[in-house]
Amino acid sequence: MKVEHNYPQYLAEFVGTFFLVFFGCGSIIMSQLNSDFAENLIPFIFGGIVTVMIYATGHLSGAHFNPAVTISFWVIGRFPKQRVPFYLLSQIMGAVTASFFHFLLWGKDVNFGATAFTANLFQGVFFEFLLSFLLMFVIVSVATDSRAVGELAGLAIGMTVCLCALFGGPLTGASMNPARSLGPALFNGDLSQLWVYMIFPVIGAVCGAKTYEWIRCKKESSGMRHGCC
Repeated sequence: MKVEHNYPQYLAEFVGTFFLVFFGCGSIIMSQLNSDFAENLIPFIFGGIVTVMIYATGHLSGAHFNPAVTISFWVIGRFPKQRVPFYLLSQIMGAVTASFFHFLLWGKDVNFGATAFTANLFQGVFFEFLLSFLLMFVIVSVATDSRAVGELAGLAIGMTVCLCALFGGPLTGASMNPARSLGPALFNGDLSQLWVYMIFPVIGAVCGAKTYEWIRCKKESSGMRHGCC
């Protein structure tokens, strides 16, 4: 089946990812530069901007803002493969552009909100996998299952981002998003741990999506009215 490209969708993904990184990573920069800025607000800013942009652009592009999310939807057959490269490019360009604006605003003497481990490698890999699993599990459940309360999808996903950042942020930065880590890393100049943030959020998200699809099918076989089977 031929899939026509809808370029406003790609622009929406660019805009959403831009503001995710600009406000989320920008709040990390602010906490470093301004002692009056409460560091414990950072997870709520990440969750808040995700929620806002989902409601602003979800009806346009599905509000992925994350290569791991796009790849996961494609893997479970809920996103056309022809659009995957363009979504990924839009998300990456949005993140890089946001970090470029951080560079214009604050110069090179900040870390651009780059993700890094305070844990060991095993812990870092585990938490990026697990947090990404949870995030995608929630996304698939509220975005694709008609039994869920779809109007609350943005709030549920934003709250999940916030909770993951509160719990995993001190250990790995709670990236869950290759684009979110790539943009700041390019400007920060430290790419030594970037491979973890490029690989394991994708693996975790795919596993989360596949797990929910399996649960949904089992529910259908037990007599539920809705499901993927």
